[in-house]
Amino acid sequence: MTAILPAQRHTPFEDAHALLMGSLFIGFGFALLQSAELITGGAAGISLILHYATGLPVGALFFTINIPFYLFAVRAMGWAFTLKTLATNVLLALWSWVFPRVLDIAAVEPAFAALAGGTLMGMGVLALARHKASVGGIGVLAIYLQEKKGWRAGKVQMGIDSLIVAAALFVLDPLHLLLSVASVVALSLVLVINHKPGRYAGY
Repeated sequence: MTAILPAQRHTPFEDAHALLMGSLFIGFGFALLQSAELITGGAAGISLILHYATGLPVGALFFTINIPFYLFAVRAMGWAFTLKTLATNVLLALWSWVFPRVLDIAAVEPAFAALAGGTLMGMGVLALARHKASVGGIGVLAIYLQEKKGWRAGKVQMGIDSLIVAAALFVLDPLHLLLSVASVVALSLVLVINHKPGRYAGY
């Protein structure tokens, strides 16, 4: 029988690579959803809804909404988790500047954007979670509840994100709202299937 080796902590290089890769996946998935005029969950989804309703900049709204979650992360998850999360948001801001200059999504099928965008974002969130980081917002709460209470992060994320997307009823037509829900389900399924308590011990 093969011996089970003790878990080894990620190196700083591995953490940095995960933050870069995770933010890239999330940024690209978000770009697909935006091109199809869909909504996602979490703080990004709330920011988009408020942007559509008020015209205020998405970036400023996203940062403002995340402030209480940063404070919660410091108290509940520690400085290392919080600093990685802040670094992730800086990288997401960088990708949001880079993508329009290197990628032109002239047209995308909304159903494809919903499923592919949601899945890409889920893989990005998974990479971050396995390196003790998140994109902030609901992700902080979901990871905290899984680590401290044993609640499945994917199910927590899916439940809260579904409520956020439902609030987009005031800014989206029924078809785009339904596809936005599909994107949230695609994102959350990645976490439900791949990020179960006790399965991963690399940190």
